[in-house]
Amino acid sequence: MTAARTPLGRDALAPLARAALGPTRRLDTVTRLRGGSKKGVYRLTLDDGSTAIAYVWSPDEDYWDAPPADPRDPFSHASGLDLFTASHDRLTALGIRTPSLLFADPTHTHLPADAAIVEDLPGGTLEELLRRDPHAATGPLKDLAATLAAMRAHTAPRFGKVAVVDDGGSAHGASCEAVVRDRALRDTEEAAAREPRAAAVRDRLDHRLHELFAAVRPRARHIVVHGELGPDHVLLDAEGRPALIDIEGMMYFDAEWEHVFLQLRFGPHYDALRTDDLDADRLRLYRLALHLSLVAGPLRLLDGDYPEPGPMRGIAEHNLERALEFV
Repeated sequence: MTAARTPLGRDALAPLARAALGPTRRLDTVTRLRGGSKKGVYRLTLDDGSTAIAYVWSPDEDYWDAPPADPRDPFSHASGLDLFTASHDRLTALGIRTPSLLFADPTHTHLPADAAIVEDLPGGTLEELLRRDPHAATGPLKDLAATLAAMRAHTAPRFGKVAVVDDGGSAHGASCEAVVRDRALRDTEEAAAREPRAAAVRDRLDHRLHELFAAVRPRARHIVVHGELGPDHVLLDAEGRPALIDIEGMMYFDAEWEHVFLQLRFGPHYDALRTDDLDADRLRLYRLALHLSLVAGPLRLLDGDYPEPGPMRGIAEHNLERALEFV
């Protein structure tokens, strides 16, 4: 990390911990967990050995250097306490497990940033379990499939971020597929500016996106989707039950968008989450759009000081290869 990215320490987080967990308990140690690119995620260990997780949304914790987000854009930068609490409330209302919210500070009383404290789940991530013991992951995968079914059963007449739609608002754009196409065209332009192989086929990629979009039939039903549901965004509790994290980007959208991401991230384990009633034309458009997003986004992140550039380059390279297969 550069000097501007120095992790928060015990003194900085102690007031937040005191407010959330009580004045009689002392904060002993603070550990910034790896992997966060939009918010700081810190494990707080108290003097009695108990732990909790602090989320901190601040510019110093956000490596994307994104402009102010328009919440009516379903794919705008998904960061901040308002998006988190709206998504947390929606999941809780649906009976879907996510770490319990213990405390939220929207007024910046205890830190000069949006912050929250949630429970610390002891089971690690589903990604770690799949790597360590795929057989032991059979139960959590079955539970996750049930979670996806519950999310799919909750519909809305409009699409957009959960925080917007549940508040009575609506998203920009004529349809989910139009928003995806337009975003993919921007991603193609951005990827072409940074990667010569993308630049060489930009016109063909644009044409393919328009062609795939033209094949998609209209739809008026939208369901709750996580948007970036990989096994690293699923924690396990003490009983091995899955709990969704990194939920700020939740929205009402098409199931196909969720499933192209699930298939990409779960790989050979995706069959446990598969559903047979998805629209093939939407899947084709959304799959190409996802690959383009996962080229443009990581390359943009690498313009800055993200501390783990190797994995990001690998993501961009893999998805560029997949996108090029469409042309």
